[in-house]
Amino acid sequence: MALSAATAVRPIYLDHHATTPCDPRVIAAMLPTFGDDFGNAASRQHAFGTAAAGLVERAREQTAALLYADPREIIFTSGATESNNLALKGAAERASAGRRHIVTTTIEHRAVLDPCARLERAGFRVSYVPVGSDGVLRVEDLAAALAPDTFLVSVMLANNEIGTLQPIVELGALCKERGILLHSDAAQALAYVECDVEELGVDLLSISAHKMYGPKGAGALWIRRRRPHVRIAPLFDGGGHERGQRSGTINVPGVVGLGAACELVGRERDVERDRVRALRDRLHARITTGLDGVDVNGSLERRLPNNLNLAFAGVSSDAILRCLDGVAVSSGAACSSASDDGSYVLRSLGGDRAARGSLRFGLGRFTTAAEIERAADLVIAAVRRARSLPAASPGAGDEPGCEAPRARPGGGLKA
Repeated sequence: MALSAATAVRPIYLDHHATTPCDPRVIAAMLPTFGDDFGNAASRQHAFGTAAAGLVERAREQTAALLYADPREIIFTSGATESNNLALKGAAERASAGRRHIVTTTIEHRAVLDPCARLERAGFRVSYVPVGSDGVLRVEDLAAALAPDTFLVSVMLANNEIGTLQPIVELGALCKERGILLHSDAAQALAYVECDVEELGVDLLSISAHKMYGPKGAGALWIRRRRPHVRIAPLFDGGGHERGQRSGTINVPGVVGLGAACELVGRERDVERDRVRALRDRLHARITTGLDGVDVNGSLERRLPNNLNLAFAGVSSDAILRCLDGVAVSSGAACSSASDDGSYVLRSLGGDRAARGSLRFGLGRFTTAAEIERAADLVIAAVRRARSLPAASPGAGDEPGCEAPRARPGGGLKA
């Protein structure tokens, strides 16, 4: 969907779980790295490399501060997918003999589930613990899945589709008691949830810049250095950068952007969290007042403040999206948008959730009250229109009265 100057009306963007716009203040921090500060941070024999290295270390301090961590525990990566892979595969390679078991959940991001599947093919055992109908993991269920040879548990802090928050503090205590490492994918959480790694009790934590108003292609993995000193193997070799954990020329612009984004989140998160929650609740109230047969997918209490995932009875997600114009929303995660199988996260909730039409609304830093009012009107109208259409037969073409999905301004294309 092109958003050029010729676009008559810019759609309302409510898909902040897929990505967030780069904050202008982050862009301003990055701009010098494309000009005078273009040096390679590994080339410290001259002023250009030294200046770049200084920028990287400043970003490392900013990132660590958001986690209440030691800067030496921050390893820069290309994003949460790489961080997750490094955490899981790196921990697996360094696992002691006889410990070949990993425990995770059925609603993790593909960036955790796919590495787990690869480790299974390499001879490791992986247990996938289901969540409750509210999308929240029960600590006792995960505890029951642990075995004498379990060396790693990986549970996301917040789900990327239904926004549910998982009991990481309780899991951290459980894993510490059993001598098991705990990894958490916090990519979706950091913009709105305070993450003190010591209080959480995690050993490895993945973050991504573009989920919190920073640039795409930059992220980090926090690796605990004390009690215990966690050791993982690198994914690839070639220079020993980032304390030997992540070889390759550092993406200085992206790292600087990540650091600036972390600093802004730390400064503004509390106020922004309350503001966006109020907008989310307003959107929920408007839609459920205007339509019947609407339910929330997942717990509304243990949830990201900017997330709303709604199931609409009597209509499919595709039908709603075909009739929805002027609002950019998603029917599921960006990582699953090419699949015709529907959302595995919604299937994990049980019942008929996966069979009902669901939309994921992700509000953000620049979402306004006026946009929420307009979006609610457009969604209500789209659902009413979709419900009035005759049911399409399998393999049928366009449904009468609504356009088939295509790249158009405001079209409800999957993220």
